[in-house]
Amino acid sequence: MKINILGAATTRFGELWETSPRALAREAMSHALKNADLKPQQVDALFVGNMLAGILGNQGNLGSFFAEELGVSVPAFHIEGACASGGLALHNAINSILAGQHKTVMVLGIEKMTDFNQEDITSGLMAAGSDEERQAGATFAGIYALMAQAYMQQYNVSEELLSSVAVKNHYHGSLNTKAQFQNIITIADVMKSTRIADPLKLLDCSPISDGASAVIISSENIGDVSNPVSITASEVATDTLALYQRESFATLSAVTRAASKAYSKANITPSDIDVAEIHDCFSIAEVIATEDLRFSKRGEGAKDIAEGKYTLGKGKIITNPSGGLKACGHPVGATGIKQIVEITEQLRGQAGSRQVKGARIGLTHNVGGSGAVAVIHILQT
Repeated sequence: MKINILGAATTRFGELWETSPRALAREAMSHALKNADLKPQQVDALFVGNMLAGILGNQGNLGSFFAEELGVSVPAFHIEGACASGGLALHNAINSILAGQHKTVMVLGIEKMTDFNQEDITSGLMAAGSDEERQAGATFAGIYALMAQAYMQQYNVSEELLSSVAVKNHYHGSLNTKAQFQNIITIADVMKSTRIADPLKLLDCSPISDGASAVIISSENIGDVSNPVSITASEVATDTLALYQRESFATLSAVTRAASKAYSKANITPSDIDVAEIHDCFSIAEVIATEDLRFSKRGEGAKDIAEGKYTLGKGKIITNPSGGLKACGHPVGATGIKQIVEITEQLRGQAGSRQVKGARIGLTHNVGGSGAVAVIHILQT
């Protein structure tokens, strides 16, 4: 059975102080419907990806909450998997269609973070960590810093090479009118920014963001199908919550396993990918991902990024043309769906100044926690 993307839309990401979660959801869902040329009554079910509404906003009934906003009484589900909540929501929506339960499904990814103070947000995000990490007072910046230290030591990689990730993604973000940060930065800017958890600096870290994204998928060709895009693989894998229980800090086994299954399911190889949205919550995350996805050889991810292998106008495989989490923003529940929206627009040839020329096959890489869950989707025209 073919899974078609009928509509895709995203709000602007950023510090959206004057916009409520309802308003964010309304914008994303209504624009996705318009993009698909559908009415709300043509949607059979709603899946919502969100991490923090129950922790920070005291609202745990998000399926019904946003079905009400959509204006329909349909089966509605809230899916939570840390920063991979959006990707997991889409995975479950796809499976509901493959199981024959639904034909046309909307998936909403949403998060409202900036209304809360830094301490509450940091604590809420660490709900995705292990008991031991929380008891030790660890944050995800600290955990990814340990990964960066291990990687840099193992492969003799400098901080300057690591900084090239943020430089690339800010350049791409400067081309995206919906990105939280649209400014170009340099390696010198990254290097002189405040150290958060050595060796990670402020400009190595994705920001706190608000935003919503929505996609409509279907087993049928309805609405506007003039630019057809299909999801040919949707795979999930998991690993231990705690970093210390893993064999290596320089790879995420959940990603390698999910990616291998996705390539096999879509009957492609990594070299067939034209464009990818990668979960660059921290600079080291994209470096490791380029290797786990087999775009780069082990130990060469940072060098390849610095040399422009994944930059618009230079590389064969373009990563994070949206600006990634670093520049586009990271409203955690929305990120996995925003990635799908970006790849859909790329494959439809609708990405404007950030368009990857001739893109026909795209991949999204959505990670929860420090790699405890990974979701890989492959999209094709």
